[in-house]
Amino acid sequence: MDSFKAWRIPYQGGEAEGGVQALARGDLPEGEVLIRGAYSSLNYKDALAVTGKGKIVRSFPITPGIDVAGTVAESSAAGIEPGDEVLVTGCGLGEVHDGGFAEYVRVPADWVVPLPAGYTPRQAMAVGTAGMTAALALIRMEAAGQRPEDGDILVTGASGGVGSLAVDILSNAGYRVVAASGKESAAAHLRELGASEVVKPEALARSQRPLDKERYAGVVDNVGGELLSELLPCVGLYGNVAAIGLAGGTKLDATVMPFILRGVSLIGISAANCPRSLRLEAWRRLGADLQPTHRDDIVAGEVGLEGLREAAEAMLERRTTGRTLVRLGD
Repeated sequence: MDSFKAWRIPYQGGEAEGGVQALARGDLPEGEVLIRGAYSSLNYKDALAVTGKGKIVRSFPITPGIDVAGTVAESSAAGIEPGDEVLVTGCGLGEVHDGGFAEYVRVPADWVVPLPAGYTPRQAMAVGTAGMTAALALIRMEAAGQRPEDGDILVTGASGGVGSLAVDILSNAGYRVVAASGKESAAAHLRELGASEVVKPEALARSQRPLDKERYAGVVDNVGGELLSELLPCVGLYGNVAAIGLAGGTKLDATVMPFILRGVSLIGISAANCPRSLRLEAWRRLGADLQPTHRDDIVAGEVGLEGLREAAEAMLERRTTGRTLVRLGD
């Protein structure tokens, strides 16, 4: 491997100049494992980085892309051999360390996760950070006592990558899922993924009171902001709310009443920097009881490196539904 292609952001403030470049082996960062990338995926963070519309990247020059799946090309780490199929999600990939939008990626060994049984690299990236995040939400909610018999689980931002996979995973796990999406065109697809009910955000049970009528046994929230604030008073006794996203804002205007009078738990989900043991457990379960039934159907599109900017702009303009895969190499 003398040279390879990568999407490169050259310097801070220069995102408009970012694009596909030829890099050499010497341009790769340090790490024990060299991966020949097969697929990556376009996440919200990636779209912000590629378009320069968010302060995601913290080191320049850099290759964005917080996911990658492929085959080990070289390894100096025990237990990781050339030819192994692996994936990497989060861990600073595409933020402070050259990421997945490249034909070759070099990373520290402890970032590397074996590809789950029954997955191809493409299928792994159909799930990717989005699926891992959804799995982490359910794992942590169930650790706090969430059970299907408790009642409905609301998924907000349900037509996005995390939301779509959360609907699939939760319904497979026996939960009755209420999917909230502002996209009317997504309703039929969400029902196919397992949603029992699809509603617009403005039609949800939400309240500005400290407590209101119990409606949801739990919530997987991809929106944040005002919506999350107004859902908390409607969560039932000892319900759990997994906070994942901030598309609706970062401010949380709430009282302690749901927490001290109903025992509601607000659980933060951070997939990028979760402990390795929890990362391995999430991917193990994604290959077993939490494997999405519709992982291929959730893929809305596939682009090569040259199509990244257009795909990123479409995502930020909310013109996409489900997952967008990034094909690496030929």
